[in-house]
Amino acid sequence: MLQIPRHVLTALTVSVLLTLAGCEGGLMSNQAGAGPACQGEPPAGTDAAPAPDATAGDGTVAPTLAPHVTASYVIGAGDNLSISVYRAAELSVPGIPVRPDGRISMPLIPDIVAAGKTPSQLGKELEERLKEYVQDPIVTVMVTGFIGPFDRQVKVIGEATEPSAIPYRDGMTVLDVMIATKGLTKFASGNSAVIVRRVGNKQQTIKLRLSDLIKNGDICQNVEMKAGDTIIIPQSWF
Repeated sequence: MLQIPRHVLTALTVSVLLTLAGCEGGLMSNQAGAGPACQGEPPAGTDAAPAPDATAGDGTVAPTLAPHVTASYVIGAGDNLSISVYRAAELSVPGIPVRPDGRISMPLIPDIVAAGKTPSQLGKELEERLKEYVQDPIVTVMVTGFIGPFDRQVKVIGEATEPSAIPYRDGMTVLDVMIATKGLTKFASGNSAVIVRRVGNKQQTIKLRLSDLIKNGDICQNVEMKAGDTIIIPQSWF
């Protein structure tokens, strides 16, 4: 029988162990990633380069994953509020709707505009109005039912199962909107959908492949929505 020297066996063992460790490290790095990078996204662990202008000749732009931006909620007509006045339970209102004209009424304050303000802004204004009757009032405003101003709603029209206007939420994505509208109808041309967005005084059209997102799981199409966006889903001709 062929005798293999001990030092050769040791070298072979070390080589095999190093090879296995390298394979395991590669598998772990692949599992830790978030899948294939979307077009225009840098690989994980690299700095993002400035994005080129994605506007096409027809005025549309390719979908891009927008950065997450936190914004305060703005009260709108139809919202329900809970107003608490510290140490003045008789002035507190547990449930008060914002009227279509954007105003509310409460004890000692028959009329005040609530729409277009954040809860903290409205609370400060109520405190100023109540100083005439209460010493150092502390007012807390909580939104218990959400609709939001019309210009901040996300609207879905066309071949969605339930076309509707949805209250915009911070961090909302296309997939959130599709879940809220129960997906596409069987007549929808999902890959021909667009997002219409107002940017300043201009209108921007963003191409959207909804069928790829919903049926094939193309997460690159799950772009972040902006307040006031409109998704238009056309009907398929076939």
